[in-house]
Amino acid sequence: MWQSFSQRTLSPAIRDWANSDGLIWLHLLKTVTAGLLALGIAMLLDLPQPRIAMTTVFVLMQPFSGMVLAKSFYRILGTAVGTMAALVLGALFVQQPELYMLGMIAWVSACIAAAVRYRHFRWYGFVLAGYTAALIGIPNVTAPNALFLAALTRAAEVAVGIVCSSAVSALIVPQRSSLALRHALQIRYANFTVFAADVLNGGIERGQFERRFAGLVDEIVGFEATRTFAAFEDPAMRSRSQHLGRLNGEFMDACARLHALHQLLKRLRASGSQPMATAIKPYFHELAAHFQPQLDRAVPDASQLATHLRLFQSTLPRRMRETRRPLEASPRESLADFDTAAELLYRFVDEWIRYSETYTSSLAQRKPASQPRSTSRYVSRTNGFVVAFTFVRCAVVMAIASSFWIATDWPSGGLAVIGAALACALTSTAPNPPKMSVQMGIGAVFATMTGYLFTCYVYPNIDGFPLLCTMLAPVLASGAFIATRKGAAGYGIGFAVFFCLLAGPDNVVSYAPDLLINNGIAVTVSMLLSAIVSAVVFPADMPWLTRRIMSDLRAQAVSACNDELPGLNQRFQSSTHDLTSQLRMLLTRHTRRRRQALRWMLVTLEVGHAVIDLRNETARSAYAYELHPRWRSSMERVRDDLAQLFEQPGPRALDSALVSVRSATWIAQDLLQIVHADREKRHDVQRILSCLHFIRTALLDKDSPFNAR
Repeated sequence: MWQSFSQRTLSPAIRDWANSDGLIWLHLLKTVTAGLLALGIAMLLDLPQPRIAMTTVFVLMQPFSGMVLAKSFYRILGTAVGTMAALVLGALFVQQPELYMLGMIAWVSACIAAAVRYRHFRWYGFVLAGYTAALIGIPNVTAPNALFLAALTRAAEVAVGIVCSSAVSALIVPQRSSLALRHALQIRYANFTVFAADVLNGGIERGQFERRFAGLVDEIVGFEATRTFAAFEDPAMRSRSQHLGRLNGEFMDACARLHALHQLLKRLRASGSQPMATAIKPYFHELAAHFQPQLDRAVPDASQLATHLRLFQSTLPRRMRETRRPLEASPRESLADFDTAAELLYRFVDEWIRYSETYTSSLAQRKPASQPRSTSRYVSRTNGFVVAFTFVRCAVVMAIASSFWIATDWPSGGLAVIGAALACALTSTAPNPPKMSVQMGIGAVFATMTGYLFTCYVYPNIDGFPLLCTMLAPVLASGAFIATRKGAAGYGIGFAVFFCLLAGPDNVVSYAPDLLINNGIAVTVSMLLSAIVSAVVFPADMPWLTRRIMSDLRAQAVSACNDELPGLNQRFQSSTHDLTSQLRMLLTRHTRRRRQALRWMLVTLEVGHAVIDLRNETARSAYAYELHPRWRSSMERVRDDLAQLFEQPGPRALDSALVSVRSATWIAQDLLQIVHADREKRHDVQRILSCLHFIRTALLDKDSPFNAR
């Protein structure tokens, strides 16, 4: 709404500001408004701790209303479950603090581990189920009679924060996730069009290709998150969720085909197969020329491009046959390069046409004419060791804080345990948990200092709620602004959340600066404890763990060889992209391990996609089993040896896979002679030969991780 208003009425300079920095200031305005509104309503309802309602807003608020509604939905579920868990633990371990804390540690750690396994906004539901139990139960561990009343009042305070953040986000200049999703689709299509034109023209180096392709991977994963929370604000988005899932699946297919074309062009140049490269390049340049008119548009016309590409595709087989005839005297290996390039080009055009048509229908908000070939479902994957280590790290942090609290009877020890749980929760999916925890700790220090000034000098001189809001607004806005900065988000989160939690005003303000400082020390120590444990106990980026995730990544190629075919392509690609995104988040930028992980993703995607194509073509050519006695065994051996290669990479496994692919190629060539008179069957076998040849060249590629020294 804000973007459409700015486009209609504002000058270009102001419009640019409104669509960039203006959105940040709008978010700050809405966040502070929601926080102060929650504080006022909680005070009006005479709730014991209105600051909890204000804290809830700062934990919950997001730029888009769909984000807030999605978070609110899962927060309500998590809060309800956490409340029940606190009551159950309190009933089981009455006045037994050691057993109670043991049960609480196990519950919170399990919830945070589950949050890592089930990401996006489900993450928040699991985190709240653990954190709410700690927030309610720990302050009342030695006073079980107050536990039930504390659970009710805390749930009411959290509910006020949820309602206020959702209402402000949805009613005051709402930033619709559906509009952001539409805009993201347009940008992605335009960027991909430019990327495809660059690849087809051969004007892109390997490192640049890898970086830009990795950006596409991040967009694929991010699209799924956006699609999830957009469904919470728009019923139409929920009804079209399957259609949008299909769009993302077809985008993954087009990306995989473009990568295959890039790899083939690179190998043709490296092998010195000049006649074949000369023969095929005009088709690549012609296809790139179809993309060129769209590059000058702010928003490419996907419908027009699809129409042009369909005409190009209709004449491609005949023209390819005419180009091939003078080359038939060439060596069989060189001719296979040409055939494979022709097949990949045809498949890429076909995938692009499907993607463009689905994209056009998405922008028009109508269902496509053709129905999906199969149900498109994004399948996320998380390594089991990542989940287990998250559980252990959280348990260690909370166990240390709890043991110190129980042993010393520190008055602020309970808040230290709550802070430890919060730190573990908020850093569980951070790229660098120790850094995030340290930033939150520094933010807590400044929150304590600012809270001391407010407690001693501001609150005693305030008379009335309007003046209170006037004094709180700049402080709250500062924390929210810092939280929007990419490299300093932890400072802002720590400052805003802990200022509200430590020094937020209640109906009856307690002017106890010594207690405030003690609580601030407790929170800061818990943040630093979390940072130390995250850096020492199973750090997220340790080489052993990243190797395990890369093993999971390679296992996707094993699945491509062995799993059931229905829906396999979507499962394979989504899981591969999801695991790659996790590796890119864990590994430091521009390091050898990061480049190695990306290359494993590329070769997994390349070979796995080709194997799925091979299996689909083989399934359509069932007659081959009767025409050649070794057909079935050769295809099964290819799949088994490729699966073994990705499961346990090594020179011997590579040699075995190359031998089986070569043997299957010879058998397919014999079969081609048998069915040569039948045009349809001949084309089926030629497609199978192209798949086998592409797999072989991928395995022999000197840049692949199989051949890395």
